[in-house]
Amino acid sequence: MSKGYLYILLCSNGTYYTGSTTGMEARLYQHQQGVGANYTQKYLPVQLVFCQEFDRIEEAYQREKQIQGWSRKKKEALITGAYELLPMLSKSKQ
Repeated sequence: MSKGYLYILLCSNGTYYTGSTTGMEARLYQHQQGVGANYTQKYLPVQLVFCQEFDRIEEAYQREKQIQGWSRKKKEALITGAYELLPMLSKSKQ
């Protein structure tokens, strides 16, 4: 089993891209070169704003899918470490 990484990129248009990978450095390089994903290649440059390591790639992938459904405010609370806001933002749908 290989470790997995959940990551959030800030794109040049101000949006967030959430992904998961087994090789964080290589994946970030791919995104920055415009070959990481169709979405990010349209909004270069991208900047890594959040990364979390998991024991297994499956865990990172599950977390990716969860976060992709979050609001912008909730993602920003995660990125800035304002974890106490996460439950409130889940309820208010902001």
